[in-house]
Amino acid sequence: MTIIQAIILGVIEGVTEFLPISSTGHLILTSKLLGVSDSNFLKSFEITIQFGAILAVVVLYWKRIISSKQIFKKVFIAFLPTAIIGFLLYKILKQYLLSNVYLVLWSLLVGGALLILFELWHKKYGRVGLAEVSQISDKKSFLTGVWQSLAIIPGVSRSGATIVGGLLMGISREAIVEFSFLLAIPTMAAATGYDLFKSAGSFSFNEFHLLAIGFITSFLVAMLAIKWFIGYIKNHSFISFGIYRIIIALVFYLLIFQFKI
Repeated sequence: MTIIQAIILGVIEGVTEFLPISSTGHLILTSKLLGVSDSNFLKSFEITIQFGAILAVVVLYWKRIISSKQIFKKVFIAFLPTAIIGFLLYKILKQYLLSNVYLVLWSLLVGGALLILFELWHKKYGRVGLAEVSQISDKKSFLTGVWQSLAIIPGVSRSGATIVGGLLMGISREAIVEFSFLLAIPTMAAATGYDLFKSAGSFSFNEFHLLAIGFITSFLVAMLAIKWFIGYIKNHSFISFGIYRIIIALVFYLLIFQFKI
């Protein structure tokens, strides 16, 4: 991996992390397109720079994060199922899932179709949901974490899974969007910390340098874009994102498997 490739991947992460289009899937496909060789370092890089984007939430919304012990408790409860599932499936994730381009393309394609169908259904039959994060019950907090754990499959968006799950449980779009972003903080901090604990000993100085570049880039890009992202997701349906997922899956299939780029 070169410095330019690390910057490009950092920009992709900062732009895609908060949208229901799977930042992990985009990182895997972009790495393939850039010709970055598949390795344990690349997989660790993809995990670590996601925390760079999530750190932007901490910087911009730290007052909200520390303002309520009740919200802190709900985030912790939601974090538990993801932590357990992620810990149990860590080896499978690193060895098989994060290098499976076919899986990413199918996840983007099927996920896009499901997003469109869900939004059409929700527009007609969806309930008026709980308006505040503080109103989310402990049970629904836990189930939100279960929904988030689906994102262990590359191509399944973490934010998309949690927001759709929350809407199905009767939580308002505004509340579940905010809760989803708050939940991302411990989730990605734990994922990054655990992965670096397991893998950092094998990294060279140059690889740590690339990690830092990707991390900082994703953080800065997310800082510039996050408020717009949050406002847009709160007030718009996911239909356009569903269409985008289908198009990007088809385009990358042609590029990678037909034109052999």
